[in-house]
Order: sequence, then C-alpha cells, then structure tokens
Amino acid sequence: MQDFQKLLKQIQAKNFAPFYLLAGVESYFIDQLVDALTDIIVDEQAAAFDHTILYGKETTVTQIIETAKRFPMMAEHQLVVVKEAQYIDKELESLANYLTQASPQTVLVFCWKNKAFDKRKKLYKAAQKAGVVFDSKPLYDNQVGPWLRAHAELLQLSLTPESVVVLQDFLGSDLHRIQKALEKLKFVLPEGKTVDPAVIEYHIGISKEFNNFELQKSVGQRNFSKSLRIVDYLAQNQKQYPLVLTISSLFSYFQRLMQYHALDNKQEAANVLGVSPYFIKEYQEAARHYNMKKCSKALNSIYQADLKSKGVVGNATSVEAILKQLVIELWI
Repeated sequence: MQDFQKLLKQIQAKNFAPFYLLAGVESYFIDQLVDALTDIIVDEQAAAFDHTILYGKETTVTQIIETAKRFPMMAEHQLVVVKEAQYIDKELESLANYLTQASPQTVLVFCWKNKAFDKRKKLYKAAQKAGVVFDSKPLYDNQVGPWLRAHAELLQLSLTPESVVVLQDFLGSDLHRIQKALEKLKFVLPEGKTVDPAVIEYHIGISKEFNNFELQKSVGQRNFSKSLRIVDYLAQNQKQYPLVLTISSLFSYFQRLMQYHALDNKQEAANVLGVSPYFIKEYQEAARHYNMKKCSKALNSIYQADLKSKGVVGNATSVEAILKQLVIELWI
C-alpha cells in the first residue's frame, strides 16, 4: 500500500520513468496507476497520436518496441500501454535490450495482471535499473477496512462503523467491487447523508440483519435462535455469502477473541485486534461467554466444519446442515 502511494505521488509530480512493469494479482492498483499516467500524460487533443493501447494476445514484442521508439507528435511524451502483458511469453529478452536505451520521450507501461512476474527473467532486472517495478499485492484482511474508510472519505461519504464492517464482510477484499459500491452510494445519496446498514441494504442489496458480521455478533452474544435464523438465510443465499467466507469470518472472529483474552492491557484492544474501538464492547461481552478454552474449542469446530465443506471428513452434506451443526457446537 505504501509503495502504491509513493509511486502515485511520483506520477502526480510528473516524475515519469521510461518503463513501468506493473505486475501482481491485485488488478485494482495496476488500473489506478495506469489511469493516473493517462490523466497526466495524455492530452485530449493529442490522444489519437500520442496514446497507444496494445494487448498481449494480439501483439508482439517487436511491435511494442517499434511503437515505443516513435517520437510523440503533439505532446512532450507518448504513452504506450500494453494490457494483458502476461500473455506475452516470448521475446521478452528483446524488450530488456530496448530498456538499455529506452526512449526518454516514451512512457511504456506493462500491465502484467493476475500473477507475479518471474524475478529471474532478464526483463525484471532491466526494469529495475531503467524503470519502475511495482508488485501489486492484495490487501491483508486487516488493511481492507482502513482502505475502505479512506476511500469513502475521498468521496466525501460518511460511513458508520457498522457500515464499514457490513461492506467488507459482503465484498471481501475485492477493491474494484468496493469502489463501485461506494461510487454508487455517492451517486444516489443526498449530500451529507450518513451511510448506515439500512442505506446499504436499500441501495446495494446487502441485508443489514442477515450477514456474516451479524452472525459473529449473535454467536458472541450466544443468541442461539438468531444465529440459526442467520445461517438459514446465508445457506439460501450462497451466491452472495459463500460458505468458505462464512467459515473464514467465524474463524477470524474467534482468533481475535483469543487475542483479546491474551491482552494484558485491554486499552490496546482496538489496535491489536485491528477493529474500530466502537466494537470493543462486543468483544468484551463475547469474552464473558467464551473463555480461552471455549475459544480453542470453537476454533476446532470451525476447522472441522471447513473440512466437511471440502469433503475431507464426513459424508457429503448440505451447506445448511454444516452451518447449523456448527452453530450448535459453538453453543454447547
């Protein structure tokens, strides 16, 4: 995340490199950097002459180099963006040779998405010397919430702490989906309107009562009947709430609860657990219901449910049966 912000500031300051190797499994950061380069380098009137987009499936390294060697016609720089560059698996050494004498008037961008670039390749080392290499990694779970809040602030959206959790729970770490959801809320809501779970339910379609966050909360409160109602809903809506995410959510919840028990200074709980201080009271209540031994037992039950869902142990069973059995085991 820091590398992304640093590189973005360099681009915004018009400190361009002749070559950018943007590679990794998180496509969001790659797209944002390409958009920033396009916005700053490409003049609307000169776009037809000094902005070229090529696709890895349809081009060769020879064509890329020939394009990169051209002089800009109307602007200070020409921008050449190679999308789907991961499909170019031959002649990359030629591109590495080009970088030894890269045109200073061309900004060449390689978008190598959905996988890391092989650091053993000559192009990688050449890119490090002559340009910029950016490894686009997914955010960790504890980084998504702060990123979501920061992005909402940029859009001048006011989110309640519950809204942040509900959005993250539903959208996971898919930054593109989170961005689209926030942009939709910005578009449909009147200025100054606070985004709470009811607003999200109405405009995004995420239930404010039946989701993984509410399941964690009801389990922590040992509200058995509500927990069963929630898992029944989740089981019937697997497209929105895949079983693997529900199990992962519960596992993370009890891991944080274990961490809470282990803290000597409970005042540091929010920072250590990576949650908003708003939710610490919920962990305090859950800790009264689940001591360290019960948390350990709960983690084992969740692990067994995960094995069942993958067919590793037990006979094949329904999602509903797995979740209801898990809730019962967390209750007793």
